[in-house]
Amino acid sequence: MKGRVLIVAGSDSGGGAGIQADIKAVTAMNGFAATAITALTAQNTQGVHGVVPVDPAFIAQQIEVVLTDIGADALKTGMLHSAEVIGTVVSALKKHAGGVPLVVDPVMVAKGGHRLLLTEAETALRDTLLPMAALLTPNLPEAEVLVGFPVRVEADMRRAAEKLMSFGAQAVLMKGGHLEGDRLVDLLVQKSGVDRFEDTRIPSRSTHGTGCTLASATAAGLAQKMSLRDAVARARSYVRRAIETAPGFGQGHGPLNHAVTVER
Repeated sequence: MKGRVLIVAGSDSGGGAGIQADIKAVTAMNGFAATAITALTAQNTQGVHGVVPVDPAFIAQQIEVVLTDIGADALKTGMLHSAEVIGTVVSALKKHAGGVPLVVDPVMVAKGGHRLLLTEAETALRDTLLPMAALLTPNLPEAEVLVGFPVRVEADMRRAAEKLMSFGAQAVLMKGGHLEGDRLVDLLVQKSGVDRFEDTRIPSRSTHGTGCTLASATAAGLAQKMSLRDAVARARSYVRRAIETAPGFGQGHGPLNHAVTVER
């Protein structure tokens, strides 16, 4: 086991997304996952039925005690539902994890449509957390909120990624799952260039937690000193295998098979 990843995100009681997916993904990559939980959700494959926020001071305490003892080789943020929480997390990470690569998954809306980010928190996310990101991993609706224009085709994805990098993110993985058609394109945009990943779309309703899983698997790769491109490529392979072998649980958007293995 190698590569310590501190994950700052919300809990999913259904086990398919959030902290639960993050821990499973990092473990599958042979890394070590530690957590700071930002909120509890009552959630299943059919949606989010309730949210209980964690006190920001306690979020900061979780981050501090983990980083001052265990440490981290990479960081990953997920559900940060308010401007106050975002401010708390930014301060704690700057204080205790300066220079540690951060993967920011800008979680805004759950698969079932439930908003997981308050509107006033969008500005805080863009202005304070994005500049800390070694990698930002938005889907197309999230990118649209952050950049303020429609992102519907591949050319829009490139333009949006460049805009997001102008906000301070070092790199952006634009996830094309919301594109029309049976071909799926993801773009990894860095200052050094663009890596394009194209695959056939997998017809499946077992896609709950794909964003959390991809971001955490990528963070594990960074924690293990992989290049960003290689970390993303391995994480994508893992997520695709996890969808292909999904258990089919639940009546809505079901969970992945996080126990699947890929080449490391």
